[in-house]
Amino acid sequence: MQIQAEYVVDYAALLGTRPARSAGDELRDVQAYLPLVKRVARQLNSQAGGALDREDMEQIGLMGLLEALRRYGEPDARFGSYAAMRIRGAILDELRRQDWRPRTVRQQSHRIRDAVRGLSRSLGREPTEAEVIKELGITVDAWKEHLLDENAEVIGSFDDLMQETGGMLEKSPSPEDQLIIRRSLEQALGQLDEREQRIVQMYYEFELSYKEIAAVLDLTDARVCQLNKGALKKMKNFLQGSLEKK
Repeated sequence: MQIQAEYVVDYAALLGTRPARSAGDELRDVQAYLPLVKRVARQLNSQAGGALDREDMEQIGLMGLLEALRRYGEPDARFGSYAAMRIRGAILDELRRQDWRPRTVRQQSHRIRDAVRGLSRSLGREPTEAEVIKELGITVDAWKEHLLDENAEVIGSFDDLMQETGGMLEKSPSPEDQLIIRRSLEQALGQLDEREQRIVQMYYEFELSYKEIAAVLDLTDARVCQLNKGALKKMKNFLQGSLEKK
């Protein structure tokens, strides 16, 4: 399958100087993109761990939308993906600021991570969900919570890198600069297998939740979490390497 790469290019949307827009125009656009704020808040709700309720997440996401509109200017066909990144980033930043994972939870997460690595080494392959749960003596819900926590961190880190990559285009970019960024993002997608590409596409382009993606692919929520985390790490490593070469 050839994944559609257009939505990824939105991360590198041009952020050059544009004429100031009226309050009426801004209000109109905010109202038009409110459903996007609600979708992103719903998508991240399971990862908030109760630190923020849905209404709070939507309010924070609204501020992210306003920032996106003021940076981007007049919305076009590609604005939605750029705005989703800013909205998601605003919510994840607030979760990080509140340090939504208590120290005991973080310690438990490190213990699980180390145990999974050890199990992988002993098996010579990636362990299945059932093998991990049996080895660690934890419940399915505890394992799922661990994956959601880790995914929140990876998504936040990946979005930060996307904003850094987009920042390369803020200084009167030349067509050559734009082409380099586009190719880097498309090549990063190329590091993924077909299933990983579909998951990234459904999460970032269509703002589907893990549960919805799991239903489409006939996988468990936990497995989707694992695949998404691995895919984003592959893309992040590739993009970091590309940035270091520039």
